[in-house]
Amino acid sequence: MIPTVKAATISNVTFVRPAKFYFSGFSNIPHVTYFLIFLCFAYIMTVVGNVFLMSVIYLVKTLHTPKYMIVFNLALADLCGSTALIPKLFETFLFDRSDIVYEDCLSHMFFVYLFVDVQSWTLVIMAYDRFIAICFPLRYHSIVTKPAVAAMLLFAWVFLLSLISCLVGLLDRLSFCGSLVIQSFFCDHGPIYHLACNDKSLNYIFVFIFVITVFSFPLILIAATYVCIAIALSRIASGEERVKALKTCTSHLILVALFFLPFLGTNIAAMTSYLHPNARIINSTLTHIIPALLNPIIYSLKSEEVLNSIKKFWKNNRLSNIILSEKVTSL
Repeated sequence: MIPTVKAATISNVTFVRPAKFYFSGFSNIPHVTYFLIFLCFAYIMTVVGNVFLMSVIYLVKTLHTPKYMIVFNLALADLCGSTALIPKLFETFLFDRSDIVYEDCLSHMFFVYLFVDVQSWTLVIMAYDRFIAICFPLRYHSIVTKPAVAAMLLFAWVFLLSLISCLVGLLDRLSFCGSLVIQSFFCDHGPIYHLACNDKSLNYIFVFIFVITVFSFPLILIAATYVCIAIALSRIASGEERVKALKTCTSHLILVALFFLPFLGTNIAAMTSYLHPNARIINSTLTHIIPALLNPIIYSLKSEEVLNSIKKFWKNNRLSNIILSEKVTSL
């Protein structure tokens, strides 16, 4: 049960920084235990799947390519993003700790948002990789090189670190003199800055810049690359070649749909009609955990290159162990 908590007001003081915030997420959702059991299972599988995919890419030398540098970065962001979010959620529910210290809340928000945003821009870099591979196949290996991909990934990390730092840092200028109950299951930026009782215009402007930069602009870039890919494929005479080229994009298109459609669906529903807070919380939770769960499965099971590399690596290791055991036996 979440108490009605308000920040203490001090006479002649206009700035109030609370000691703690309180979560209301999952407090009034029926059968929430079953949902949390599913989240626990999903988180375990997310960790196993992403660690496995990262290990395969690291150990198999044939996968040390620009394309799989991007896949490795996505798996890392998925793993870190889920770890930043889900364990805190379990702590809140299992130990009935609905409160979080103000400074910890800002740190929690920073890491959750950072890794989600890295996922977004990693999908853009993946789209760029597919665009060059299909539209400029003869120049692919000279354009999409390891240094070029490393530079793009590094720029994405540095840019997003700066952006999220500003987004979270601007909350520190707000005064919270009313309710301190966050209508979410984590330190969500929107519900928190709406609780402030002083001028929020600068925060609102930066939120607009953030949404455009992290969600709208990446989606536009990805759509533009696939328009160019569709035009390039239309010029290919053979239908078989079109299908073969399109197959190389299916995994990426699935990832894009898994990541962006739930965000778009939630926001459109909230703007066009009434969206129950519980529905928003459940949908937001699934939006954070499902892509991270399915991404490694898509790239492990749908990619023949990864499957063949795993089989080859397994056979080579098995053969090495057999040879080693025979040498030990002969000695």
